[in-house]
Amino acid sequence: MRYNGLAFLLLCLFLSSCHGDYTPKPKAYPRVIYPERKYEMYDPKDCPFKFEKPVYATVTQDTVFFGQKIMSIDCWLNVNFPSLNGTINLTYKEISDSMKLDRLIEDAHKMSFKHTTKADYIDEIRIANDHGVGGILYDVGGNAASNVQFFLTDTTRNFLRGALYFNSEPNTDSMAPVVTFVKEDMKHMLKTFQWK
Repeated sequence: MRYNGLAFLLLCLFLSSCHGDYTPKPKAYPRVIYPERKYEMYDPKDCPFKFEKPVYATVTQDTVFFGQKIMSIDCWLNVNFPSLNGTINLTYKEISDSMKLDRLIEDAHKMSFKHTTKADYIDEIRIANDHGVGGILYDVGGNAASNVQFFLTDTTRNFLRGALYFNSEPNTDSMAPVVTFVKEDMKHMLKTFQWK
């Protein structure tokens, strides 16, 4: 009887110890495994440009414009980073009388500065590569939806705008290493970009 009472007391102590204050664990971010950097030439036959892209990125035609399904436009492309859950949207436009260079540059500038409300800063970095391609890279800091945007042009015929997006909620703390990694790939793409 004495052992039954002791066993009962120990059982009660054991069960009552499980109902203390619960302290939740802090949020953790998934571990990201970065692929090894290696590049290959991407040369779409119907587009007036080519560039080196990472081998771990895939390119697809863009079929959505402001949430609306559209017929595919040949040189509107998405450079997808499946392992990093990100995409660089590329939008090509031919410079013409109805689509003047000044207007295209102003539109690219406005699109980049739409992120001002969430951005800590927006730096404009001039682009000029060895292939005669020029433009501006917008480095957007903070919890903006797109941390890197750019445009490229030959100033006479061709204009390309690009923006990097991730399929996750903007969070500077967790996304900074991934953004930095993809930004290096974007810089390589811009350095090797050529008009045909």
